[in-house]
Amino acid sequence: MHDIRTIRETPAAFDAALSRRGTAPVSAQIVALDEARRAAIHAAETAQAAQNAASKDVGRAKASGDEQEFARLRSLVADKKSEVATMQARAKELNEELTTLLMGIPNLPYDDTPDGADEADNVEAHRWGTPRAFDFAPKEHFEIKGVLPGMDFTTAAKLSGARFVVLSGAVARVHRALAQFMLDTHVEENALTETWTPVLVRGEMMQGTGQLPKFGEDSYQTTNGWWLIPTAEVTLTNIVNGLTIDHDDLPRRYVAHSQCFRSEAGSAGRDTAGMLRQHQFEKVEMVSITEPEHSRAELDRMTKCAEGILERLELPYRTVTLCTGDIGFGARRTHDIEVWLPGQNTYREISSCSVCGDFQARRMNARFKPADGGKPEFVHTLNGSGLAVGRCLIAVLENGQQEDGSVELPAALHPWLRGKTRIDADGALV
Repeated sequence: MHDIRTIRETPAAFDAALSRRGTAPVSAQIVALDEARRAAIHAAETAQAAQNAASKDVGRAKASGDEQEFARLRSLVADKKSEVATMQARAKELNEELTTLLMGIPNLPYDDTPDGADEADNVEAHRWGTPRAFDFAPKEHFEIKGVLPGMDFTTAAKLSGARFVVLSGAVARVHRALAQFMLDTHVEENALTETWTPVLVRGEMMQGTGQLPKFGEDSYQTTNGWWLIPTAEVTLTNIVNGLTIDHDDLPRRYVAHSQCFRSEAGSAGRDTAGMLRQHQFEKVEMVSITEPEHSRAELDRMTKCAEGILERLELPYRTVTLCTGDIGFGARRTHDIEVWLPGQNTYREISSCSVCGDFQARRMNARFKPADGGKPEFVHTLNGSGLAVGRCLIAVLENGQQEDGSVELPAALHPWLRGKTRIDADGALV
């Protein structure tokens, strides 16, 4: 959410920053609504003061025995009470209207976020690794002979419908090993704190990280009001919801492996084959809570943490900086990491690392105490995939496939597979 005072004081700059995202000017509407809200609050406070003064006069009239004046003043107090209630209700209504408006406005991009209209204008930062030269036509993950016994979409469709999968045997074990490898690497080498959180959350938590109210259709809600998390960003970031943290307790760096749930409401017809885009999937998520002056550097650190997983797995990738027309609702700058998928002959996103500034912190009222003992300030929040487990599985299978249908697995993964090194053409882990 945005700081209303900043919008009030620099409306042109606010609109100019939004225009870089292709968002129409909105400061005039915000300022007008804010003025009406403040006027309503002032009127309610003035009426409340008049009511309080009249109440004191009622007591004095009663004590003096002036029944006529007592009756008049008591009637006046009753009228003022009704007037105050009406004014307070109006002030509350305007405040909720302003909050709703502010909640629906995306974050402002950093100055170093490249301008652009859509993903075609994203800027490649660098590439790592060289895509393998196959002497046969590489298949997509769901077509590889050795994978077929362990990746069942038919049974999943019977159980749950489209965009689900049942993994079994060697494929399920590699999937699990990947998540464990990622977690252990982030904890032992990247100094992140392993965390386990619920996958069901209150609506306020979804609102805190920006999924609500604007993107409710992209997630699932239970009949009793809980929401299934689309990513552990929701729970990890909201750990600091409502807190004021001492500066010595920053940065906080969390990592969690969780189930994730997305309705994929806006992706009808996209990536329907295989397990690239599922309603239920797993991710290892990273979240950092920092002081403002360190958040931009923290984004680079987080990006390197995610890139390091791919490098250890010997998976070629490229990192791109998203342009203003492609960054997410709550982001100020985003680095997408795209892994090479030979079956599609292209790079596909496997991690998205974003710095949100104080955008989420304002929604969550998450602050820290500065070192100089000054007034508490809003923290900055960051999030990133480290990595999407299912997509990493796809990349491992496709890049390691052999002509006979077997799959050679990355050496870095062998310890998590108790020394097993490949999936043979019959689907066994050997």
